Amino acid sequence: MRVEQRKVSGRETSEAATKLLEKLRERLFFGDASARRCAAFKLSWMQEDGLDILKEILFKNDTPITAKYAAGYGLRSMNGRMKKMALEVINEGLSYPNSSVREVCSHTLRLLTDRAEGRAPLHAETRASPRRMVLSGVSRIAIRDIPRRSPSSTRLRRVQRKPAVVRPRVRVH
Repeated sequence: MRVEQRKVSGRETSEAATKLLEKLRERLFFGDASARRCAAFKLSWMQEDGLDILKEILFKNDTPITAKYAAGYGLRSMNGRMKKMALEVINEGLSYPNSSVREVCSHTLRLLTDRAEGRAPLHAETRASPRRMVLSGVSRIAIRDIPRRSPSSTRLRRVQRKPAVVRPRVRVH
Protein backbone atom coordinates (compact mmCIF):
# COMPACT_ATOMS: atom_id res chain seq x y z
CA MET A 1 0.00 0.00 0.00
CA ARG A 2 1.33 3.41 -0.94
CA VAL A 3 1.24 5.88 1.94
CA GLU A 4 0.62 9.49 1.02
CA GLN A 5 2.74 12.28 2.44
CA ARG A 6 1.66 13.88 5.70
CA LYS A 7 1.29 17.62 6.08
CA VAL A 8 4.00 19.08 8.30
CA SER A 9 2.47 20.49 11.51
CA GLY A 10 5.14 23.11 12.13
CA ARG A 11 6.08 21.74 15.55
CA GLU A 12 8.97 19.70 14.17
CA THR A 13 12.21 21.50 14.93
CA SER A 14 14.35 19.97 12.21
CA GLU A 15 14.23 18.08 8.97
CA ALA A 16 15.52 14.98 10.79
CA ALA A 17 12.50 15.04 13.12
CA THR A 18 10.18 15.33 10.13
CA LYS A 19 11.86 12.36 8.43
CA LEU A 20 11.67 10.27 11.60
CA LEU A 21 7.97 10.95 12.02
CA GLU A 22 7.32 10.08 8.39
CA LYS A 23 9.35 6.86 8.70
CA LEU A 24 7.43 5.81 11.83
CA ARG A 25 4.13 6.64 10.13
CA GLU A 26 5.02 4.43 7.17
CA ARG A 27 6.06 1.58 9.49
CA LEU A 28 2.51 1.50 10.89
CA PHE A 29 1.43 0.04 7.54
CA PHE A 30 4.04 -2.79 7.50
CA GLY A 31 2.95 -6.40 7.24
CA ASP A 32 4.96 -7.35 10.33
CA ALA A 33 2.98 -6.89 13.55
CA SER A 34 6.14 -6.32 15.62
CA ALA A 35 7.26 -3.47 13.38
CA ARG A 36 3.82 -1.86 13.58
CA ARG A 37 3.70 -2.09 17.37
CA CYS A 38 7.26 -0.82 17.72
CA ALA A 39 6.49 2.18 15.52
CA ALA A 40 3.28 2.89 17.45
CA PHE A 41 5.16 2.71 20.75
CA LYS A 42 7.83 5.12 19.49
CA LEU A 43 5.11 7.47 18.27
CA SER A 44 3.55 7.38 21.73
CA TRP A 45 6.69 9.09 23.05
CA MET A 46 6.54 11.85 20.40
CA GLN A 47 4.00 14.03 22.29
CA GLU A 48 1.59 16.01 20.06
CA ASP A 49 3.14 14.91 16.77
CA GLY A 50 2.78 11.25 17.68
CA LEU A 51 -0.80 11.82 18.87
CA ASP A 52 -1.69 13.54 15.58
CA ILE A 53 -0.30 10.67 13.51
CA LEU A 54 -1.98 7.97 15.63
CA LYS A 55 -5.29 9.86 15.54
CA GLU A 56 -5.06 10.31 11.76
CA ILE A 57 -4.44 6.60 11.20
CA LEU A 58 -7.21 5.59 13.58
CA PHE A 59 -9.91 7.80 12.03
CA LYS A 60 -8.95 7.51 8.35
CA ASN A 61 -11.44 5.33 6.45
CA ASP A 62 -9.06 3.70 3.97
CA THR A 63 -6.55 2.57 6.60
CA PRO A 64 -6.22 -1.21 7.14
CA ILE A 65 -7.54 -2.53 10.45
CA THR A 66 -4.09 -3.81 11.41
CA ALA A 67 -2.72 -0.27 11.29
CA LYS A 68 -5.71 0.92 13.35
CA TYR A 69 -4.98 -1.69 16.03
CA ALA A 70 -1.35 -0.53 16.07
CA ALA A 71 -2.57 3.05 16.49
CA GLY A 72 -4.76 1.87 19.38
CA TYR A 73 -1.69 0.26 20.95
CA GLY A 74 0.21 3.54 20.58
CA LEU A 75 -2.65 5.49 22.16
CA ARG A 76 -2.84 3.22 25.16
CA SER A 77 0.96 3.37 25.53
CA MET A 78 0.98 7.16 25.94
CA ASN A 79 2.23 8.43 29.27
CA GLY A 80 2.26 11.64 31.25
CA ARG A 81 0.20 14.59 30.10
CA MET A 82 -0.62 12.88 26.79
CA LYS A 83 -2.47 10.04 28.52
CA LYS A 84 -5.58 12.16 29.05
CA MET A 85 -5.58 13.37 25.43
CA ALA A 86 -5.17 9.80 24.17
CA LEU A 87 -8.11 8.69 26.34
CA GLU A 88 -10.22 11.49 24.83
CA VAL A 89 -9.33 10.27 21.33
CA ILE A 90 -10.30 6.71 22.28
CA ASN A 91 -13.62 7.86 23.76
CA GLU A 92 -14.27 9.94 20.64
CA GLY A 93 -13.72 6.84 18.53
CA LEU A 94 -16.42 4.91 20.42
CA SER A 95 -19.09 7.08 18.79
CA TYR A 96 -17.45 7.21 15.34
CA PRO A 97 -19.64 6.05 12.39
CA ASN A 98 -17.03 3.59 11.05
CA SER A 99 -17.46 0.17 12.70
CA SER A 100 -13.75 -0.73 12.53
CA VAL A 101 -12.85 2.44 14.46
CA ARG A 102 -15.46 1.62 17.11
CA GLU A 103 -14.13 -1.95 17.36
CA VAL A 104 -10.51 -0.81 17.79
CA CYS A 105 -11.44 1.86 20.34
CA SER A 106 -13.60 -0.50 22.42
CA HIS A 107 -10.79 -3.08 22.41
CA THR A 108 -8.23 -0.46 23.43
CA LEU A 109 -10.47 0.93 26.18
CA ARG A 110 -11.14 -2.58 27.53
CA LEU A 111 -7.39 -3.25 27.72
CA LEU A 112 -6.82 0.09 29.46
CA THR A 113 -9.51 -0.58 32.09
CA ASP A 114 -8.21 -4.13 32.67
CA ARG A 115 -4.74 -2.75 33.29
CA ALA A 116 -6.08 0.00 35.59
CA GLU A 117 -8.08 -2.51 37.64
CA GLY A 118 -5.12 -4.86 37.91
CA ARG A 119 -6.71 -7.65 35.91
CA ALA A 120 -4.41 -9.40 33.50
CA PRO A 121 -5.64 -10.26 30.02
CA LEU A 122 -6.82 -13.83 29.54
CA HIS A 123 -3.83 -14.99 27.52
CA ALA A 124 -1.40 -14.00 30.30
CA GLU A 125 -2.93 -16.60 32.62
CA THR A 126 -2.19 -19.40 30.20
CA ARG A 127 1.45 -18.34 29.94
CA ALA A 128 2.01 -18.46 33.72
CA SER A 129 4.55 -21.00 34.85
CA PRO A 130 3.31 -24.09 36.72
CA ARG A 131 5.28 -23.00 39.80
CA ARG A 132 3.53 -19.63 39.83
CA MET A 133 0.14 -21.33 39.47
CA VAL A 134 0.87 -23.67 42.39
CA LEU A 135 1.97 -20.76 44.58
CA SER A 136 -1.16 -18.79 43.71
CA GLY A 137 -3.41 -21.70 44.66
CA VAL A 138 -4.24 -22.85 41.13
CA SER A 139 -2.89 -26.31 40.50
CA ARG A 140 -3.27 -27.81 37.05
CA ILE A 141 -0.41 -30.29 37.32
CA ALA A 142 -0.84 -33.47 39.32
CA ILE A 143 2.21 -34.16 41.45
CA ARG A 144 3.03 -37.85 41.56
CA ASP A 145 5.85 -40.07 42.67
CA ILE A 146 8.23 -41.35 40.07
CA PRO A 147 9.64 -44.78 40.94
CA ARG A 148 13.41 -45.04 40.99
CA ARG A 149 15.17 -47.36 38.67
CA SER A 150 17.77 -49.79 39.82
CA PRO A 151 20.90 -48.08 41.16
CA SER A 152 23.21 -49.76 38.64
CA SER A 153 21.61 -48.09 35.63
CA THR A 154 21.86 -44.60 37.09
CA ARG A 155 25.53 -44.77 38.03
CA LEU A 156 27.98 -43.13 35.74
CA ARG A 157 30.76 -45.32 34.54
CA ARG A 158 34.20 -43.84 34.48
CA VAL A 159 36.23 -44.42 31.39
CA GLN A 160 39.97 -44.91 31.81
CA ARG A 161 41.77 -42.44 29.61
CA LYS A 162 45.39 -42.57 28.68
CA PRO A 163 47.38 -39.47 29.48
CA ALA A 164 48.12 -37.28 26.48
CA VAL A 165 51.68 -37.16 25.23
CA VAL A 166 53.06 -33.63 25.29
CA ARG A 167 55.79 -32.92 22.77
CA PRO A 168 58.05 -29.91 22.98
CA ARG A 169 57.65 -27.30 20.29
CA VAL A 170 60.30 -26.96 17.70
CA ARG A 171 61.01 -23.49 16.40
CA VAL A 172 61.73 -23.08 12.72
CA HIS A 173 63.64 -19.97 11.70
